[in-house]
Amino acid sequence: MAIICEKFTVNSRGFNDIIDLTTKVEDIVAEYSIKDAQVFIYVPGSTASVTTIEYEPGLVKDLPEALEKFAPMDKLYYHDKTWHDGNGYAHVRASIVGNSTIIPIINTRLQLGTWQQIILIDYDNKPRTRNIIVQIFY
Repeated sequence: MAIICEKFTVNSRGFNDIIDLTTKVEDIVAEYSIKDAQVFIYVPGSTASVTTIEYEPGLVKDLPEALEKFAPMDKLYYHDKTWHDGNGYAHVRASIVGNSTIIPIINTRLQLGTWQQIILIDYDNKPRTRNIIVQIFY
């Protein structure tokens, strides 16, 4: 098995900023024209996630609202008592959603559903520059 590794950065606003990564990942996959493989998309850090969603205005609002029920911003977290940085909720949300996803490549194309896009969600309480790692396993 061989692995191709690519990286790119995105700037986020934080506070549940959702950024569509699909086109950039598709461009990386197309560059190598590998017939059948898997692509692994990962964000280093403990306050952001990579997942898939239908990237449309309703869901871009619905997802953060749903996460607010599980890990509200205005709750006191033990993390905040330790570090005094006010982003305990961001760590919990990132842990729930996860920091990576794997998408199959068949006949050189990402196997995403019709309405499915790859996204970054940055939960942190400040703008960030996020590194995105893309590995193709074939």
